[in-house]
Amino acid sequence: MRYLKYVPYTLRFTLTAFLLIFIASACTRNNRDNDGSVPVPKNPLAGRAIAHLDHSAYFKNKFDSPQAVTKACLKCHKNSAKEVMKTAHWTWISGDAVRNGKEILLGKRNQVNNFCISVVGNWASCTICHAGYGWGDASFDFSKEENVDCLVCHDGSGSYSKTKKGMPGKTVDLAVVAGSVRRPNRDNCGICHFNGGGGMGVKHGDLDESLLNANRELDYHMGQLNFQCEDCHTTSHHVISGKMNTTYTEKTTVIRFGCEDCHTAKPHKDHRLNEHAERIACQTCHIPEFARKYPTKMTWDWSKAGDSTRKDSPHEYLKIKGEFHYEEDVVPSYAWFNGKMDRYVPGDKLDTEAEHNINHPAGSREDLKSKIWPFKVHHAKQPYDPVNNILIPPLTSGEGGFWTKFDWAYAIKKGAEVNNLPYSGQFGFTPTKMYWPINHMVTTKKNALTCKQCHSPGGRLNWKELGYGNDPLQGPKKTTP
Repeated sequence: MRYLKYVPYTLRFTLTAFLLIFIASACTRNNRDNDGSVPVPKNPLAGRAIAHLDHSAYFKNKFDSPQAVTKACLKCHKNSAKEVMKTAHWTWISGDAVRNGKEILLGKRNQVNNFCISVVGNWASCTICHAGYGWGDASFDFSKEENVDCLVCHDGSGSYSKTKKGMPGKTVDLAVVAGSVRRPNRDNCGICHFNGGGGMGVKHGDLDESLLNANRELDYHMGQLNFQCEDCHTTSHHVISGKMNTTYTEKTTVIRFGCEDCHTAKPHKDHRLNEHAERIACQTCHIPEFARKYPTKMTWDWSKAGDSTRKDSPHEYLKIKGEFHYEEDVVPSYAWFNGKMDRYVPGDKLDTEAEHNINHPAGSREDLKSKIWPFKVHHAKQPYDPVNNILIPPLTSGEGGFWTKFDWAYAIKKGAEVNNLPYSGQFGFTPTKMYWPINHMVTTKKNALTCKQCHSPGGRLNWKELGYGNDPLQGPKKTTP
């Protein structure tokens, strides 16, 4: 500092101020705020509102049925229904598996899960969220174009709602809704995807109504950049990219997207972060917790259902569904994931695990296509046949379903019949778990994981389960001579 006396006063003042600012910033800098580590989006359409033709002048008269609306839409959009009918939103088939040398088409239509268990036999209730009209039983005709529901994805009025069999609610003014159509936004997608499994936060831990008005800390893309779902889930001819939790063979064509589509495969200037990104998913560091505003269901015990002495409470117990446990600010579970899932198929014998896998992310440390991903793991107790050693989806809704008779023996017997499964006449409840990849609720860079949150005693990663003897930063585990 003594040499400053030879420097002109104004320059001396400037240099001193600069030095003080530099020292202050160096002392307070957070290692997660390194400007060189901030990914730069490359999608020019992200968050940009796209003008849409005002359709209100085309629909002045009342409609006597939702199918009449679809027919009116098809006068101009002649191929739209045909396109929709090729998608998973219509077929509820999105992947496949191989059993006994044969490929089996799989999807929401015929799979088993460990929350609401199965669509089969419960069509009228589950198909409230089908992008079509009238699916009430196994005889639904998937070839009728007029049964495609254009409005559920394109409603701009905020007044559209669906009831059993996917039919519009009785109070819906179809002409008003048809006149309001627009490019889909978060409201349209969220009406089903935020409420998958029968309620908000039941299925997914990273999709709920908090995303409708998210701030930047909850979800940077939606809160700061105003992304709509289609900005990432790009769409062509009504085929929407995505699909993370499905079984696929090598023959299946899958339209996926990843963070690198916008941010490149090496988004950071710090080479150490880019080296991590080669084997660690972006979501692992940038989504440190999920269910950050509203709770998500983590356990579901069907064996407790039917107890009339217990008081109903949506987040704890319902007589028709059993006992639940919800959590907020959940630290994910982590596993290697190469984009495919090993999946239980109806009729499969249960695995030998104490807690049976309904699905499990495929991948390993040795698989160079795998990365460490964050997951919500949902745990349940659900009906099974202990003699045949298979899961049995019960009949829950409709005539004779558990929700009306509260008779497990009858509901499971009828469930086996409609699912074409063998049944010994004996049933029990067995523990299962199901993995759901976490992709939403990307937070700001200052809230991303730090090195110590993984690389420290008691850190969040279970290195042994991930195929390491111990934390890689500690080197090979020493053996006692």
